[in-house]
Amino acid sequence: MDVSLALIVIMAVLFACGVYAMLERSLTRVLIGFLLLGNAANLLLLIVMGFPGIAPFYGAGEPDEMSDPLPQALMLTAIVITFAVSAFLLALIYRSWQLGQADTFEDDAVDVAIREGSADAEEAMDEETEIEDEDDDATTDFVGVITSPITIPEQRRIVDDEPDDDEEGSR
Repeated sequence: MDVSLALIVIMAVLFACGVYAMLERSLTRVLIGFLLLGNAANLLLLIVMGFPGIAPFYGAGEPDEMSDPLPQALMLTAIVITFAVSAFLLALIYRSWQLGQADTFEDDAVDVAIREGSADAEEAMDEETEIEDEDDDATTDFVGVITSPITIPEQRRIVDDEPDDDEEGSR
């Protein structure tokens, strides 16, 4: 299998540009990045497909001459998924434009407060784990208690009052 180096480089550039565009705050750039990732995935499947052969129909030729149908099916699936997610992102962009006349997301006051308060929250959690480490002696609330939540009932003997099938069949 001889793969063109140009296809591999183009695929890598598409992946890199797609990831970079998806990390932006603009929904339009996220959409463009997702489309680039979808095209890069299709190009990857095209590269993996290998040498093109005859159509994989029964009786069309030898199996060595046929192309692999799995990458073709995966490529069609990737195209459909890319189309569906792109339509969803377009709807989000349109609704965001209707509501705020912009497609960018800015930090609101709650996000900023959470980001700034994360150091204080981590210190509080560290103190809680220190307190919990001191109480590790008792791992359950039912240690030493006679009435534990799991009780085993007394075993009862099952009495079979029915006559045996063998006795009826022998009569």
